Formats: sequence, C-alpha cells, structure tokens
Amino acid sequence: MSERKVRNLIYVRIKEILKEEKKSKYWFVKQMEGGYQALSHLMDNETSGIHFETLEKACNVLNREPGEILVYKRKKEKSRK
Repeated sequence: MSERKVRNLIYVRIKEILKEEKKSKYWFVKQMEGGYQALSHLMDNETSGIHFETLEKACNVLNREPGEILVYKRKKEKSRK
C-alpha cells in the first residue's frame, strides 16, 4: 500500500501569461533586460528563488500583480514503502 506525500510548490506563470498576451519568450527577455538563461529557467520553473527586483520588473513588464505571476500549488507524490 502506498502513502501519498504532499509537496508544496510555488509555480511561476510567466509562460501562461505570455501565451494569453500573445507575446514571445524572446519579447519577455528583451523587456526584462536580463540574461536569457536565468529568465528561461524562471519561466520553466527550474529555479529555487526569485529576487524581489526581478519580480517587480516582471510585474511591470507584464502589467500584473505578484499573485498573478506566482501561484501556490500542492503536488501529490506517491511514495514507495
């Protein structure tokens, strides 16, 4: 019998917002004036943190509130015994 562990995640919705706005990843990187690799990792949720300055700039570029960009999700995982 397997137990389920719950793992909490903060999910970055930049890709979804760009799709809604019909904007490209390239457009976002140019507007952010940052490094492509770091911003790409952020958009792909492959980062463990974000600076407030980066979040503030993303909010301004995307014309969104922080709560629209970052969302809290719970992920269920199966564990093996």
